[in-house]
Amino acid sequence: MGNAPPGFPDLSVRIGGIKFKNPVIAASGTFGYGQEYGELLDCGRLGGICTKGLTLHPRAGNTGRRLWETPAGLLNAIGLENPGIPVFIERELPALRALGPVVIANLAGSTVEEYVEGARLLDAAGVDMLELNISCPNVRAGGMAFGLDPEAAAGVVRPVRRAFRKPLMVKLSPNAPDLKGLAQSCVDHGADALSLVNTFKAMAIDIEARKPVFDRVSAGLSGPAIRPIALSMVWELREAVEVPLVGIGGIAATEDALEFLMAGASAVAVGSATFAHPPAMIEIIDGIAAYLVRHTIPHVSGLDIRGTGGAEAPGGGVAALSGFAG
Repeated sequence: MGNAPPGFPDLSVRIGGIKFKNPVIAASGTFGYGQEYGELLDCGRLGGICTKGLTLHPRAGNTGRRLWETPAGLLNAIGLENPGIPVFIERELPALRALGPVVIANLAGSTVEEYVEGARLLDAAGVDMLELNISCPNVRAGGMAFGLDPEAAAGVVRPVRRAFRKPLMVKLSPNAPDLKGLAQSCVDHGADALSLVNTFKAMAIDIEARKPVFDRVSAGLSGPAIRPIALSMVWELREAVEVPLVGIGGIAATEDALEFLMAGASAVAVGSATFAHPPAMIEIIDGIAAYLVRHTIPHVSGLDIRGTGGAEAPGGGVAALSGFAG
């Protein structure tokens, strides 16, 4: 490796000033609260864990069928089932923090007031970061309704920013008509980072029953089918905003993660792939490290082929590193 520096390769990244040991995050809604996968992989090796969607009050979720496999993807209509933020803080958060990775709480709501109160409680509880979910396509109230219009998004981001003192990441919907305008609005009103994309609005029909599969008709599509579209959206937003991006959408292998990191994402979140192959995230972490060694790239931020900024350098600030420095 020639003049490789000590600790080569360095997988650490900074998002909103918070250091992640590596750029691989367990995506919201697919990893529970971390404990569920404890016997299947070493959760402590992950860069971060994002909780399943949390709301101020408990939610039972949607009725009827909630999951439906489709070629190269998965449709889900869970409906943000969760015990409510107070119960999460009391029963789940201590064990989640003990795992070691950065703790990201995914916050959802039906009203601005619910978002704000939830953010206040999570701030007081000491979670490391908030992922503001304004993009869920399978709930009746709130959710994606806030994430389709820049002005509506600002109306949530702005008060949540005031209520939550630590880094704020906003999760964007691929269904937004003006994704760049939406992203810029979120940044202008306090987002320290953006994660994208949430699931695509979709549906399925049971041809034997001759009716929609889901009680709510629509659901969210995730999995490999959406990866090329999500990648394109990350590429486009890298040119539009100057905050770190977390790429999400169909990432199942090292090669997938590398594409997003090269497109300008500072980190990636892995979701549906974990259902089929629980060790996927660990394999991706090791695969990224092996790629850096093979190509003599000292730091993971050197994968960014854009060089447009947005990724925070290891020491803080905004920079895109490439190759060996100095």
